[in-house]
Amino acid sequence: MKKKSLFVTLLATMMLLMTACGEGNTNTNKNSNSNTGEEASGKKYKVAISQFVEHPSLDAVKDGIIAALADGGIKEGENLEIDYQNAQADFNNLQPISQKIKDGKPDVAVGIATPSASALVDEITDSPVVFAAVTDPIDAKLVPSLEASGSNVTGASDSNPDAIHQLMDFIAAEFTEVKKVGIVINKGEPNAVVMADTAKARLAEHNIELIEAAIANSSDIPQAAQSLVGQVDALYVTLDNTVVEAIDIILDVAHKHDLPLFTSDRDTVEAGAFATVGFKYYDHGYEVGEMLLEILKDGKNPGDMNIRKPENLDFILNVGVAEEMGITVTDEMKAYVKDPATNILE
Repeated sequence: MKKKSLFVTLLATMMLLMTACGEGNTNTNKNSNSNTGEEASGKKYKVAISQFVEHPSLDAVKDGIIAALADGGIKEGENLEIDYQNAQADFNNLQPISQKIKDGKPDVAVGIATPSASALVDEITDSPVVFAAVTDPIDAKLVPSLEASGSNVTGASDSNPDAIHQLMDFIAAEFTEVKKVGIVINKGEPNAVVMADTAKARLAEHNIELIEAAIANSSDIPQAAQSLVGQVDALYVTLDNTVVEAIDIILDVAHKHDLPLFTSDRDTVEAGAFATVGFKYYDHGYEVGEMLLEILKDGKNPGDMNIRKPENLDFILNVGVAEEMGITVTDEMKAYVKDPATNILE
């Protein structure tokens, strides 16, 4: 009887041990499955960016977008995949890039500059498209107005007509010897045409003429810029991507021939032009990135979002290059600048 009792006791103990081991394995598996589930449920995002050309302003827009996403918890290499495409200023590349982006099914497609944005809007109709660095989204037929479009498209304009008006008024007031302003322009870029027309109308109010030297591509710029020498008293560059890409050529002509050069973006002033009324393109990109966060994280419908435009404008003067253009910088010129510490460049 003792042997039998001992056997029963041992058998019961073994069964308890096996049960405990089995429960331990089950718990381990549950924890493993739970961790896998959490990892699998972590939201991943795909953003496609189509950029018309590489130059400092547009590159700064892209950097600002990516920085805003990162600050909002959407980081490349962690939970963000970026499909970046650059048309290299070739209009023939725009449709194939847009088709490729559409086929990749991104959560949001971003068009930087009017040509790239227009191509995306034409190609993609069933997922969000956000534009940046577009001068006139209405004229470009991206949206019908600056109010919420009701479509899959929203974005931010990089132009405020007031900036052009202020700059042209500055030329008229502070450069009284200027009677003709020259502009190298690619009329294939709608943004450049809109800005040139705005400048032309404002200058006409001051009896100043805008003289155009048209180009088809960047290889035409040297001859076009040189053709203005002797005809004009100053030069102006819009947000014309073809021209801005080759701004060194315009700068060289301005410096060699003592022609004051006025532009439409801060980056070009930092590169050697004299003055603009504007903002930092990185900040513009950051604002667009915040719009992307609203779409990606908050589920906002692009069609419910108003188009944004720059409001905090300021004069930006590069006094360090003034002498090279034959400019004597006066206290009256500096007085136009609201934030001298930031916007008067030495």
